[in-house]
Amino acid sequence: MRKNSMTGFAGKPRKQHVLILASGDTIRHMTLKPWMAGVAIAFVAAAIVGYLGATAYLVMRDDLIGVSMARQARLQHDYEDRISALRAQVDRVTSRQLLDQQVVEEKLQTLLEQQMALSARSGRLGTLLDRAETSGLTPDTSKETAATLQSRQQAELNDAPSDAVADNNMADRADRVFQNVTLSLKRIEQTQQARIRNLTEAADSKADAIDAVLKNNAIKVDAPQEGKDAMGGPFIDANPKLGADTSLNGLDTALDRLDAARSTVKDMPFANPAPTHEITSPFGTRTDPLLGRLAMHPGVDFRAGIGAPIRAAGAGTVVFAGQSNGYGNMVEIDHGQGVTTRYGHMSKLLSHVGEKVEEGQVIGLAGSTGRSTGPHLHYEIRRNGVPVNPMGFLTSGLKLHAILE
Repeated sequence: MRKNSMTGFAGKPRKQHVLILASGDTIRHMTLKPWMAGVAIAFVAAAIVGYLGATAYLVMRDDLIGVSMARQARLQHDYEDRISALRAQVDRVTSRQLLDQQVVEEKLQTLLEQQMALSARSGRLGTLLDRAETSGLTPDTSKETAATLQSRQQAELNDAPSDAVADNNMADRADRVFQNVTLSLKRIEQTQQARIRNLTEAADSKADAIDAVLKNNAIKVDAPQEGKDAMGGPFIDANPKLGADTSLNGLDTALDRLDAARSTVKDMPFANPAPTHEITSPFGTRTDPLLGRLAMHPGVDFRAGIGAPIRAAGAGTVVFAGQSNGYGNMVEIDHGQGVTTRYGHMSKLLSHVGEKVEEGQVIGLAGSTGRSTGPHLHYEIRRNGVPVNPMGFLTSGLKLHAILE
């Protein structure tokens, strides 16, 4: 079954391997050459390597898949973290915008409330200024008026952003605008307060001076009309943002005092019934011009030609107009508080009983009726029916004129 092969390199014969395959009566011989063995060994080695590689892949596949899934999870987690951070940043920006918008709206609302309060005060102050001018007080117009300041404030307010402030520059600009508007409103308020304070002091000063003159003549200031000072209504807490507006109330009270004092002055006989006419006979004891003996003269005589106008020394009601013994044609006026005035020897009466007359109104014409030596005006002032010296009232009238002009 073996055959000798050719000799080898050392001179030794190399044996050949023969593979005999028998199948029934058929016998086949196959000589196995060395290269076939190498191929077989290489094939077997490749199969083993492939098997080992496949086995290693199968063993390591789960680990590789796990590592890949872990890496993918880390990437996804990082991505989600970045998304969350971006969302948080967007939320912060949005919240900042909403907060800035809310702050701007609150500031704007506060400024509008202050402006409305100042506008309301300006309206009321305008009425009080008119009253002050009527009362002889001159408002200070040298300073910038409230209307001018309000116009400037409105122009600054129009520059304020109405939407949310998105960046620091806009926020700073809005703050500057609101600061300027606030300062403008403050200037308006200070100007108003200064004018109110000055007018209040002036009104109180005039009222005090008039009260002093009236007191020297035993005249009381007229009390307010019934219901004038009556107040009421439901209680509502004041808005602290607008502050207490007591200064206007103080000015109103001072003007009320001054108006009451001026009204009292107009009612009382402080005016001259025959201005520009000299006094020919004073109040008091004198020699009677008709009998030539001492007698009491209850008034003062003014030289006045026939037909010269005779004026009411104060406002009041005519209680007598006609002939009276010694007085001739006489008018008597009741001024209140027990004070009356008499105007005698008139040639013509121009008023009637019950008539309301004003200070300076012509009530008759001078003459020489009654117990008289010539045309003149006999003027009396009586308190509760008792004659008093008219010179006290006439002198006080000059002082009051200087105070009220």
